[in-house]
Amino acid sequence: MGEQPETVVVRVFEASKDRERVEAMEKICEVGPSGKLSLFTDLMGDPICRVRHSPAYLMLVAEMGQEIVGLIRGCIKTVTCGKKLSRNAKSPYLNINDTDTFQATPRYVPVYTKVAYVLGLRVSPSHRRMGIGSKLVHRIEEWFRNNGVEYSYIATENDNLASVKLFTDKCGYFRFRTPSILVNPVYAHREKVSRKVTIIPLNSEDAESLYRRRFATTEFFPRDIDSILKNKLSLGTFLAVPSGSYRAETWPGLDRFLSDPPESWAVLSVWNCKDVFTLEVRGASRVKRTLAKTTRIVDRALPWLRLPSIPNFFRPFGIHFLYGLGGEGPEAVKMVKALCRFAHNLAKECGCGVVATEVSSRDPLRVGIPHWKMLSCDEDLWCIKRLGEDYSDGSVGDWTKSPPGWSIFVDPREF
Repeated sequence: MGEQPETVVVRVFEASKDRERVEAMEKICEVGPSGKLSLFTDLMGDPICRVRHSPAYLMLVAEMGQEIVGLIRGCIKTVTCGKKLSRNAKSPYLNINDTDTFQATPRYVPVYTKVAYVLGLRVSPSHRRMGIGSKLVHRIEEWFRNNGVEYSYIATENDNLASVKLFTDKCGYFRFRTPSILVNPVYAHREKVSRKVTIIPLNSEDAESLYRRRFATTEFFPRDIDSILKNKLSLGTFLAVPSGSYRAETWPGLDRFLSDPPESWAVLSVWNCKDVFTLEVRGASRVKRTLAKTTRIVDRALPWLRLPSIPNFFRPFGIHFLYGLGGEGPEAVKMVKALCRFAHNLAKECGCGVVATEVSSRDPLRVGIPHWKMLSCDEDLWCIKRLGEDYSDGSVGDWTKSPPGWSIFVDPREF
């Protein structure tokens, strides 16, 4: 009789005995096509770094004999899946997109649901088309269900046909949202922030209050926003207002601000991915490397020309992620531009190579976010699946069938 095929065992990741084998497998999975640019991720010795800051998380590995042949990560949180009219006249929540200029402004409260996010699915190239990916997804979904999760979602590149096919054809997920990932390089020179805009750093209490009172009805808004803002990786929340309206030295507090806001303002927060993972571009020719280096030399020598220099992406570089982007008023886009320039300068001080954010492709503030098209992704694909028969999203109905809103809140812990 011939040899029996080895059994695939799916189990919980154990750092003490799995770390080195997991790192070796991920390096194999990230080998790019010959002659083409590829993006490599260094998790800096911590395979669960991209989920460990979530309220609940799990990593599973698929093992055949002594070899790790697959892995998957997942995390659980509670987020906004919709909104409903408040019966409480004193409700602090307000959704500006639903303002009726002919009637009293309707006040909305968020409808929350428990969701899980799947990321980092990997299967060794030599063990693909064996059902290992599906097995990993089903096993982590068991953990989701056991923890009361109502929906599971994933993010993947729209042109990653193998990943899309796995989740939509074999695992029952639906195409759901297509946000844009916008990436901008950090130049050798500082960006000029408009003198017509004042940037005010908010403490975590004011930041939390602002987000809850103005953006809690935004889709995917995390109910534990306070934990995110107080996390050591969150570098701060920054408010942009017209010069002359408010000053950092005389900031009266958020209650006063919201009772008498300027006509236009914007806000964003900064997350330090640099201390979690680094990226590196490989596969570039010597000509491309030399050209990129030349742009940096010229930019450094003649900064007043504001030339579009290319940072050194050919060695490990860090990222700052901008999240919680929002604003109000006719000049909100202008405020966002000032905040992004401020964030660029912060990233430069911290030695980062790029600044990135992810927003709804329908978000009107998107036009104020500087980015390089060649580095960005116009359509990241989010797919979703309803896990439970009993779900608590009441007035929302089945979230998987809901139309997209204008904005989306991207959790920095999952970038």
